[in-house]
Amino acid sequence: MRKQIAAANWKMNLTLAEGEKLIKDIISAAPELGAGREAVFAVPFPYLINVGNLLKGVANAHVASQNLAATNNGAFTGEVSGAMLQSIGMKYAVIGHSERREYYHESNEILTEKVNRAMEHNIHPIFCCGEPLSIRENGSQNTYVNSQLKESIFHLEPQQMKGFVIAYEPIWAIGTGKTATSGQAEDMHLHIRSLIENKYGADVAGSVSILYGGSVKAANAKEIFSKPNVDGGLVGGASLNAMEFCEIMKSLK
Repeated sequence: MRKQIAAANWKMNLTLAEGEKLIKDIISAAPELGAGREAVFAVPFPYLINVGNLLKGVANAHVASQNLAATNNGAFTGEVSGAMLQSIGMKYAVIGHSERREYYHESNEILTEKVNRAMEHNIHPIFCCGEPLSIRENGSQNTYVNSQLKESIFHLEPQQMKGFVIAYEPIWAIGTGKTATSGQAEDMHLHIRSLIENKYGADVAGSVSILYGGSVKAANAKEIFSKPNVDGGLVGGASLNAMEFCEIMKSLK
């Protein structure tokens, strides 16, 4: 069975003391994660080592960076490279989050390089894709997501795609007051898996974890995660509350 993942994205929130308290509270209340189930914490860069240390000894819990540079080194003030992240034991990196695409103009071509840098340094991408409201309203969401995947990750070899992690973010359902149904989530996840199967075959497609990133909360996680092609969630605001995130972890298949 492919991995079921509850991934917390803290974004630009919390002081170090607040973040450490949150992790400790989650560790004390979280369900035990058996084989095939993981918790991943994408925390701000300054906290990676601290949170990683707190998670040592916690089964199937990992820290992740929220980004990484498209280049390996050089005069790129403010950037953090794959080599730097590898040197502190990073397992995962979020790549292509909708906020990075929108606010920092990260194109599919830039994200291709970020994926490559992650792979070079044995860091597993959590690759984000998803459509804005205008695309959903005109019914071209499948074509839009097709382009995001084909232009940024479909150059990878089959062995690199085995066990890959994708997060689908319906941008139109995040902070807009509109709600994506679990059926809409399943439809897109099935579409993404079908794309991967057409490119790489059923074995690879069946190994890829596809997370849902559309305002996952304790109240809706169980229903969303119950869908056959939904393998967990990339959680924003709800991941900043220990009890809320623990309930989401409990909802994993």
